[in-house]
Parts: sequence; structure tokens; C-alpha cells
Amino acid sequence: METAFFRFMNREENPQKVQSTALTSVTLTTLVFFIVAWFLREHIAHYLNYEVAFIQYAIAILALDALVVIPFAWFRNAGKPVAYAAIKIGNVLVNLFLNLFFFLVLPKMALGEPMASYFDFENKVHYIFIANLVASLLTFLVLLPLYVKIKFAFYPRLWRAMFAYAFPVLIAGIAFSINEGFDRVFLRKLLPSETADATIGIYAACYKLGMFMTLFVTAYKLGVEPFFFNKSRDKSAPQTYATITYYFTIFGAFVLLFITVYTDLFKRILVPDPAYWEALWIVPVILLANLCLGIYHSLSVWYKITDRTSYGAYISIFGAIVTLVGNYALIPILSYKGAALATLLAYGTMMLLSYFIGQYKYPIPYPMKKIGLFLGVSIGASVLAFYVFDRNLWVGSFFVVGYLLLVFSLEGKQLIRLANSRD
Repeated sequence: METAFFRFMNREENPQKVQSTALTSVTLTTLVFFIVAWFLREHIAHYLNYEVAFIQYAIAILALDALVVIPFAWFRNAGKPVAYAAIKIGNVLVNLFLNLFFFLVLPKMALGEPMASYFDFENKVHYIFIANLVASLLTFLVLLPLYVKIKFAFYPRLWRAMFAYAFPVLIAGIAFSINEGFDRVFLRKLLPSETADATIGIYAACYKLGMFMTLFVTAYKLGVEPFFFNKSRDKSAPQTYATITYYFTIFGAFVLLFITVYTDLFKRILVPDPAYWEALWIVPVILLANLCLGIYHSLSVWYKITDRTSYGAYISIFGAIVTLVGNYALIPILSYKGAALATLLAYGTMMLLSYFIGQYKYPIPYPMKKIGLFLGVSIGASVLAFYVFDRNLWVGSFFVVGYLLLVFSLEGKQLIRLANSRD
């Protein structure tokens, strides 16, 4: 519903109707989900083989997080990134503070006190869920005044149009979850049982080094999506989309090269245990996969502003099929390397499909030769620095400097002009 919110806010003559209908729809469906899931919580716990308490935590957290989707979308659409970021960061800080309190402070406070009997210090997983629940609740309370500002109202005809637009996006989201999570499932199923857990551990640990690209892509997506919709009626919109995608690719390619070259520095922060470094091979692959995903998000503007979101579902489903087939074929041969390559194949395929179909349905003048140049240089330098020169910092730093010189030689004047235009 979030993507539909942005689309219809910039298409309908009365944005208030869109806000109210979206808020009412999400609130009602969340209440239905909460009631049904709470009623079935014991059955769900039995099926998943988890404690009922964990299912209760999860239901409450999911409900609270769903209730803040439209208020957060309102901030993004209104061009209020500071308020949006402040609340998001506040959520993270509360979660972090409570985890530190529960794990480090509370056990010492309760030591030898009668109150110690009220706390289960053996099963500390509960406290992780409680911290998340409290953070989600506080976020909801902070955003609650927007419920009064937006107001509840429901317009059936508008809702049907929004639902028709949003449903394929929902399907795409489900397919995306397959791309994100099924690599671990296949590793557990396809590798020998005596090595599967250890392999998943080293794979997941080194996978974390891809978070830098993930954060970059996520920040870009959060900022650019409402902007794309706001510009959709402009005659110059295709050129604007092309320019934004071009510069995103330039900076994304730099992130790929930079993290790849300095992996040995970042691993000491995110993966301090040398026992997990065996899987560092996957780092450039995962970084490139996430860059392809980011470019895909940028290219996907064509089906969002032309109300052809079904194509987004088709592309994502095809990507999920590539993920499943790729993992099934490659993991028995290459182990965790196969899982990483399957992810790259899936996101790379989605990126290419979106580009070629989009150029047919809604042509956008992307500067493909320049995009190909920067991607090619970054990928080539990353491969050489990581796999050929074995992460030699001097060689890698030479490549980083060379890439920056290439950027400034071709785009330096334009980048300076863009920076000055913001002052």
C-alpha cells in the first residue's frame, strides 16, 4: 500500500482522500491480522516449534510496524526527511539501549535481590523481543498524532484502484523475500548435515559485509521513490530519471570497489573472529548483487508511474525462480559460493529484464555507454584487487584512486555544478 500511496497522492485531485483511504485500509487489515493471528498463536507456535511467547511478540511487533507504514510514507511524500530519519534512528537507539540494559545492566541490578526471581536470565532471547516490541510501541505513539491529522475515511472506488495497483507489488515483495532468505534454507537442505550449520554461520557472517551496499541502496530507495512519483507529470521526467539512475550507478560502483578493496579492514569490525573469514570470497559477489538490486529499483520507475505494476510482480517472480534454480544447481557444487552467485544471478536478471521491458513500454534515455563504463571499471578493478592481487591494499588503493580520477575527469564539472546548486 505504501507504493500505491505515493502513486495516488500525485495522481488524484484530492490527496486527503488518498491519505485517509490508505490509513483506514492498513489499520483495518492490521486489526484483522492481529485478531486472527492472536487467536491462532498456539497453533502457529506448535507448527513452527517455537514458544507461544515468541509468536505473541512477533504478532504484536508486526502489527505495530504495519500501523506506522502510512505515517512514515506521509513524511517521505511531504519531503520531511529529518523528521523521518529522527524517528527511525530513535527506534534503533531505543532498541539498542534496551538490549544493553537487559543483557548488561539488569542482571547486575537484580543480583542478590528478591526481584531476581521475576526475570528469566537463562532464556535471554525474550529480552530481544521485548526491546523490539517497546521500540515499535514508542514509534507508534510518536506517530499517533498523524492519525488525527490524516483522519479516518474510506472511499471504496479509490481503494479498489489502489488495491489493484498495490497487489502486484505485494506479490513482488513475497518473491523478493525468497531471494533474500532461501539461500540459507538451501544451504541447510543441500549440504551434509554435519557441516551445514558451520557453513551457514561463516556465510552469514561474511554476508554482513554487504550491508554497506544494502544501506546505500535502501537510503537511495527511500528518498528517490516519492521524488519519482512527484516528477511523473513533468515532460522532462524521463531525462530526470535517467540522470538520477546514472549518478546512482556511479556512486554505487564506487561503494562496490571501496568495500571490496578494504574488506580486510572492515572484516575486523563486523567479523572479528578469524574463524569466519573463510567465506570472504562472497563479499564482492554480494556487493555487486545488491548494486544490481539498487539499479533495478531505479529502473522500476517505468512500471510504477505507468500503472503496470503487474510487470514488477512478473519480474520478481522470475527472479525468485532464478534464485531457487540457481541455489539448487550451484550449492551442491560450490557450497556457499553457489548461494552468493545465485543471488547475483537473480538480481542481475531482474535488473536486465526491467531495463529491456521498460525501454519498450516507457523509453528512458539512460546513458548506457557511460553507465557500462563505470560499472565495467568498478567490477573489473574489484575482481583484480580481490581475487587476483589477493586484497593487496596498495594495489587496491591505486584502483580506488584511479576510479575517482575517472569520475572527476568525466563528471567533475557536473558534480560541482550540482553541489553548488544545492547551496
